[in-house]
Amino acid sequence: MPDLLLELFSEEIPARMQGKAAKDLQRLVTDGLVENGLTYAGAASFATPRRLALAIGGLTDGSKSTKEERKGPKVGAPDKAVEGFLRGVGLTKDQLDVRTVGNAEVYFATIEKPGRAAEDIIGEVVLKTIQSFPWPKSMRWGTAPLRWVRPLRNILCVLTREDGSSVIPVDLPGFISNDKTYGHRFMGPNEVSVSSFEDYSAKLKHQFVILDPQERADTIWQDATNQAFAQG
Repeated sequence: MPDLLLELFSEEIPARMQGKAAKDLQRLVTDGLVENGLTYAGAASFATPRRLALAIGGLTDGSKSTKEERKGPKVGAPDKAVEGFLRGVGLTKDQLDVRTVGNAEVYFATIEKPGRAAEDIIGEVVLKTIQSFPWPKSMRWGTAPLRWVRPLRNILCVLTREDGSSVIPVDLPGFISNDKTYGHRFMGPNEVSVSSFEDYSAKLKHQFVILDPQERADTIWQDATNQAFAQG
């Protein structure tokens, strides 16, 4: 079962917004995947001053085919009622079934939706998430129609399977999703390619970025305690 790694890399996110933004990212993406027929085993989100990241494990390879029946108007109903029903179900009149319900004949529609690959669903869900993200305050920059808390610089979107990893296309104007991320602005600004969450987390740490906020807090506290002890 594949794993998903998503990172939205931007200019500095205000500190007060980082924690909630990470939770919003996880909620919007996981809800979107489930609504489109994908399930997953677990998810975790992270925030640093310049990035929101999400790791989802144990995704299904795709959604299952579905079949849904909808009851329509009675036979002989006004044309506008039938036409409205046809628009709603996306069928033509000759594709409807006629069944007897009580003393009346009624139109029924059978809507079949084929299964879709995880890659296609993920790309759509990530795009929708970015375009509708609930920042308390957001901005536009340049000529791009996108609004984000600060200028968005990169989208990392990688699906990892047992036989390797691949980039999931995200059709956002002005961006080409990839497998790249960046380290600390001054101490490790190099671009690095990643293939999984484990690879991502390890390479960020090598570039002086601690992904987990609690681990960052513990590290700062421990270093400060050690220095205070050394100074008596």
